[in-house]
Amino acid sequence: MADISDAHTATTPIAGRRVLITGGTTGIGRATAVLLASEGAKVFVCGRDETHLADALKRIREVGEGDGMSIDLAEEDNVARLFDAASAYLGGVDVAVINAARGAEGLTDMSEAELRYTIGSNFTAYLLSAQAAAKAMGAHGEDAKGSGDIVLIGSMSAYVLGKGSTVYAGIKYGIQGFAIALRRELGRKGVRVSLVEPGLTGSDMVGGTPEEQAERIAKEEMLRAEDIAVGVHYLLTQPRRAVVQQLTISPRMQDEE
Repeated sequence: MADISDAHTATTPIAGRRVLITGGTTGIGRATAVLLASEGAKVFVCGRDETHLADALKRIREVGEGDGMSIDLAEEDNVARLFDAASAYLGGVDVAVINAARGAEGLTDMSEAELRYTIGSNFTAYLLSAQAAAKAMGAHGEDAKGSGDIVLIGSMSAYVLGKGSTVYAGIKYGIQGFAIALRRELGRKGVRVSLVEPGLTGSDMVGGTPEEQAERIAKEEMLRAEDIAVGVHYLLTQPRRAVVQQLTISPRMQDEE
């Protein structure tokens, strides 16, 4: 019999890991929660809409174990409330997938209130969530030694710096730099930090009816949320010595647009 012991690297199992996913009630977050729960992770998700939360939890519980809450992370103190609730349910946090975000118009098409809310939701809440995750994983403080994974869901919009994308792309570009620096800050403290940058992916943030999106997916001009979930799964299963710093996933045909 052939010796294949060195044909594949060691993998880190998903089963038994305690996973918090922000924006986990729709799109990429929901797909990731379902996939990880199906492999034995215990998951806690959040979103702003009660109906979406109920639908996501129904599906998660069909394949595994999970709970969640409806909350707006742009509001002061809500990130702390989320992590308290998640830690109480999960018994700790091993993985934090930071994904909650909203779309945005161009800078000159937004009111000051809309701009402040978008920054709070898409940027400030990301940083606060990463800070809370590091604390939950035992990596908060100069000499701390913890363990865990923080996955930031960014966007290929960080590379599309055109009119109409000023706010959204600017924030995602900032998340890209933040993720690289955070990996260096937390790596020696035992926490891996990864950035996943999806290309055009079907969701309620993207224009078009579900039928139109399905047609674009069939033409390979658009990804399914499940495609990104598989990418998150891949980086979480790497051996602890390895970190996938940045994973960009784009539709094969997107560059033709």
